[in-house]
Order: sequence, then C-alpha cells, then structure tokens
Amino acid sequence: MKYSPESDAVGTLLRHVLELLEGDVAEVYREQGLPEYRPRFSPVVRALVAEGPLSIRELAAAVGVTHSAASQTAAQMARAGLVAHAADPLDSRRRLVSLTPKARALLPRITAEWDATVAAMADLDAELPVPLAELLTAVADALHRRPLRDRITAAQDARDD
Repeated sequence: MKYSPESDAVGTLLRHVLELLEGDVAEVYREQGLPEYRPRFSPVVRALVAEGPLSIRELAAAVGVTHSAASQTAAQMARAGLVAHAADPLDSRRRLVSLTPKARALLPRITAEWDATVAAMADLDAELPVPLAELLTAVADALHRRPLRDRITAAQDARDD
C-alpha cells in the first residue's frame, strides 16, 4: 500500500515511516521466537553491554532519549525479564539498570538481528537520494540550532505583519 499524505503532513509521515521500520523489525523478532522483544530495546541492550549497569539518566544519555523514555523502556524490559533494577553499591539513592542472564543469553540473536538490520538499512539507503540517518541527523541538528517553535513564531509574526 503506497502512502501519500499531504506534502505538509510531515509529522504524520515521520510516524508512518517509523511504524513501518519498527513493525518490520518487531516481526523479525516474533519470527525468531522473541515476541516480547521490541526494537526500542536494542539501543538499551547495546549501551548496557558497552557500559555495564547504568542509571536511568545515564542510560537516557547513552541512547539519546529523554529520561522518561528511558525509564519507560527499562520498565518494559524489566517486565520481559531482560533487565533488573538494583541499588547502586556506591550510592544507595541511585538505582542501576543491568542486563539479566536471560538478556545475556539472547545477545547472539539480538546482535545478529542488529547486524542484519544495519545491512538492510544500507540497502534501503541505496534507494534513497540521501541516506536516512544522514537526513534525520541534519534535521535534528537544524532543530537544535533553531527549534520549530521559534520557526512557527517567526512565520506567525511574518503573517501578522
């Protein structure tokens, strides 16, 4: 089914593309017998493998999401038995997220899927005028320089003049 939103419905189009990408990756996990595993778990798994146990704040920074998003993902992963929360031995006020033995046992399958997804994205990028990650990085950089709310205000002010 070809999707054709209005040319100015960028938010709708971004959500649709994300749903297509994540839906297909989730289907691969289901086919591999991992129905509880979500695509959004992989960056967390990769960060915990690389860094070891992390606080939610550190995890959010490592994967580039908000504290709330990292907390929600860690909670979902805990329900799936993939991470555990424990007090930091150096500061009992902090709680650390770490991989469970179940998650560590799944690492070869998770890593293989990640590698296949990277290859599939390279294949997709070959069909695009600009690699998707490059374009999205440029968009994020532009919005960090000048947020959309500032651009909206400027457009409203220009219209009101």
